[in-house]
Amino acid sequence: MNPPPLSQDRIKEIVQGPGDVEWRYEMRRECQEILPGLLLGPFVASKSLQTLQDHRITHIVCIRDAKEAFSVKPRFPEHFQYMVLDVEDNEEQNLIRLFPGAKNFIDNAIASGGRVLVHCNGGISLSPAFVVMFVMQYYQMSWEEALHTVQNRRYCISPNGGFLTQIKEYEAIYRASNAVAAYPSVQRSVARRKRTDEDDEDDDEREDGRKRPLVKEESMEVDPNAMET
Repeated sequence: MNPPPLSQDRIKEIVQGPGDVEWRYEMRRECQEILPGLLLGPFVASKSLQTLQDHRITHIVCIRDAKEAFSVKPRFPEHFQYMVLDVEDNEEQNLIRLFPGAKNFIDNAIASGGRVLVHCNGGISLSPAFVVMFVMQYYQMSWEEALHTVQNRRYCISPNGGFLTQIKEYEAIYRASNAVAAYPSVQRSVARRKRTDEDDEDDDEREDGRKRPLVKEESMEVDPNAMET
């Protein structure tokens, strides 16, 4: 679920973000709304039932290093719908392979009127990488615009080098996917026009055949004076 393409002026407004927010160091331990219905933060924000209820959270994406599974885990499964992703928080981890599932979970939650918190342990590198990719595709913007959109709402994010490379790569992937999705409809439209043109030509030929006057063949006259050979 993505909104229609936005004008460059509108994209600039979104990237800039709210101008009345003064970032404070302790806000690293809080969650921030990145786009309507999508929040990003650290694990500590997901441990407070009161905080989650204050933000009207309904769904939580818990992204954790496999080694953190004993501590970074769903705390309130009876209150919220969780998606847990076990990954390795290093530059070699393939996030692009895992992203479609997370995107589908977030899309469905927002479409149903829910609000989603995406978090990892610190909310600095791992979960922000997922959110940047989501924002990029949601608003159909460049990776730089998406990164700045998230940074201007949660100032402390800093995806590691490997994650940043994958964020850049994902721009080409989602744009190609959009182009492929749009191509069949264009192809069908061209095919329909071609068939219509051919049908029109056939109709014209049939109409010409009905209108064409019959030509009466004249009988050959024999000259009696002609020399026979």
